[in-house]
Amino acid sequence: MSLNVLIVEGNNPKDSEVFIRAAKATCSENLKNVVLKLEPTTNVTIINPINDNETNKALENMDQYNGIIFTGGAMRLNDMTDEIKKHINFASNCFEHNNKILAICWGLQVCSTAAGGKVAPGKNGAHIGIATDVEINEDGKKNLIYKNKEPKFNTPAFNFDEVCELPKGATLLASDKVNKIMGVHFKSKNSEVWGLQYHPDYEYWQMINLSNERMGKMIAKEYFKDEETFNKHINFIKSEEKNLDFLNKTHEIRNWLDIIN
Repeated sequence: MSLNVLIVEGNNPKDSEVFIRAAKATCSENLKNVVLKLEPTTNVTIINPINDNETNKALENMDQYNGIIFTGGAMRLNDMTDEIKKHINFASNCFEHNNKILAICWGLQVCSTAAGGKVAPGKNGAHIGIATDVEINEDGKKNLIYKNKEPKFNTPAFNFDEVCELPKGATLLASDKVNKIMGVHFKSKNSEVWGLQYHPDYEYWQMINLSNERMGKMIAKEYFKDEETFNKHINFIKSEEKNLDFLNKTHEIRNWLDIIN
C-alpha cells in the first residue's frame, strides 16, 4: 500500500525564490524529490502554513496521512512574525492528532517551540553548508531514526539558530561542536517527533549555492572575516562532496519512511 505523506513548506514565497535559484527547487519540492527517490509510490501533499486554506484542508484530512515532514527554511524563529506564529500553530494542531513527524532544521525549531522548547541564536556559531563530526549518542544508537547510520558523520547543514531548551521529556540523540541538539526524539500530545538540525535532504552543491547567495550578509555579520576566508570554507565543502553517498546521507529519511510504513 502506498504511503501518504504531508510535507510542510518552511519558507514564505520570497525566501522560496532564493531556494529555487540556489537549490533548483523549493524546500518542500526538494524533499518531495528525495522521498520519491527512496519510496517511489508515495503520495505527497505539500502545504504552506501561511496559507489558511491549505492549513484548514490539511487539518480536516489529517487522519489520511501516514506521516508529516516539516522542512527547513530561512526564517528566524524569534522574529515571531505572524507567518512564524502560523507555522507554530499548525505544528501544535498537528500534535492533537496521532502523527509521526520528521522535523528538519527550521522544522525542528518550529516543532520544539510548539511542544514547549526554546530556540535562540547558536551560542557556538552557525553551520554554513556543512556540519562535521555529528556524533550519535547511546540513546541515538538505540533509536530507529539512526538505524544503520554511522555513529559519527559529516552532513549538509545550514542554521544560525538552535534549540537551546528541549521540550519536556525529549531525548537527545546526536550532537556536534556547534549545536548540542542535532538529533532529538520527543512526544507531544498525541504525536511523536524526530527532529534533525541538519539536512539529510540536501546535497553539498545546493548548500554551496545557498552559501554564495548569502555571502555578503554573512561577511557583514562576521561569520567570515572576508571573502578569502569564505572561499576556503566553500572549498572544504567541495572536498567533502565525494564522500556524500545518497543512501548514507538519507538514512534518517529512509528510516522514518520505514517507521511510518
